[in-house]
Amino acid sequence: MAEKLSHVDEKNQPTMVDVSGKKITDREAHARTIVEFPADVASRFSAGDIETAKGPVFATAIIAGVMAAKRTHELIPFCHPLGLNNCKVTIELDELQRVVINCVCKVHHRTGVEMEALTGASVAALTIYDMCKALSHDIVIRETRLIAKTGGKQDFSHDGT
Repeated sequence: MAEKLSHVDEKNQPTMVDVSGKKITDREAHARTIVEFPADVASRFSAGDIETAKGPVFATAIIAGVMAAKRTHELIPFCHPLGLNNCKVTIELDELQRVVINCVCKVHHRTGVEMEALTGASVAALTIYDMCKALSHDIVIRETRLIAKTGGKQDFSHDGT
């Protein structure tokens, strides 16, 4: 039997989930986005962040990611407004010279923070694209995915735990 979609009511109409009966717990979510650059652009990041006419790329993307996570409910129609306890965005290069953006959000609430973490990682990636598009339009935002979540009805980890 297929699971029922949480944001569709018994009349098949879109609806916000009523979380008033859920238990308040500590909840955390970790999302990751991968950004790939052409080799000549990626080489500019070998020493870390780069400065563009718009400012430092990674530092600006970190700020944009946190701002976006805090405003997720304004972007995703049925997300509950949450006062995040913490949001941490980190950006680094991996061994393939790809930019790896991690966003971890924490809250003490009745609902999880998966969408906030996914939004934070996504907007950080879009900010990097915006700041680097003058260098190349061959930048690719490869994947955004939930890595892990804890504290709700069911914990999840990308590695299967």
